[in-house]
Amino acid sequence: MRLNPEPPARFKAGEIIFDEKDITKLKEKEMQKLRGSQISMIFQDPMTSLNPTMAIGKQIMEGLRRHRKVNHAEAKKVAIEMLRLVQIPNPEKRFKEYPHQFSGGMRQRAMIAIALVCNPQILIADEPTTALDVTIQAQILELMNDLRSKINTSIIMITHDLGVVAHMAQRVIVMYGGKIVETGSTSDIFYHSRHPYSWGLLSSVPRLDIKKKDGKLSSIEGTPPDLFAPPQGCPFADRCEYAMKICQQQMPPSFEINISHEASCWLNHPQSPSVEPPIFTKKNKQLSKGGA
Repeated sequence: MRLNPEPPARFKAGEIIFDEKDITKLKEKEMQKLRGSQISMIFQDPMTSLNPTMAIGKQIMEGLRRHRKVNHAEAKKVAIEMLRLVQIPNPEKRFKEYPHQFSGGMRQRAMIAIALVCNPQILIADEPTTALDVTIQAQILELMNDLRSKINTSIIMITHDLGVVAHMAQRVIVMYGGKIVETGSTSDIFYHSRHPYSWGLLSSVPRLDIKKKDGKLSSIEGTPPDLFAPPQGCPFADRCEYAMKICQQQMPPSFEINISHEASCWLNHPQSPSVEPPIFTKKNKQLSKGGA
């Protein structure tokens, strides 16, 4: 969405194709037409993303009036309907209230209303449930799933919570050290993952069906790489128990596992030694049902 100033933000290489256009080449005025109307974003912390000096209703109306050219009365009517759509009770009263008068879950619902008021094609949700307790988290996820079908909006969910991934996603991209290390369908990643980092993520989810003798949770040993001085080879090599000499020297290409599944790991090379991934089938079944 190019919200960060350029510089220091910059595009080093590649393209971002949306609606057959590379948005990295659009001018700022063209991006302003795109933001909110066709691509919207729900930020991680609604309390720091909402304007504390503006009523919630006015913040919802702002994007609508900018992109849809409606008058004040029409915009107010749509804003109240959006509050009702995201299941905020008594929307006529809440329309006039300020962010500090809303609970955490209500603020997140208001953020969703702001993001969806212009019916964007893509909604980017950056850790939208991190600051919420588990009960409210489940409600927000159900709401987003419901709105996705009602408004016909695609959702890009950014999260570290594998339960959320299993509940929401149809296609998954696993990233490490600024690189895409594995892509595939939800079934590919949870049942047939082919990258050691994906194995580590899945193994680190707490399980209720297995009691460990030492009582410790599984974790990925080591620390992430310094992205100001990225490693020459695979960024996960220093933390990977399966790392080979080539892993330190050369970044692996993306190996095609099947038509929908790719993984960037030398273990998928035909000449690599055979490695059995950790067994987490039961846990995967729990995650695929939305539990964690």
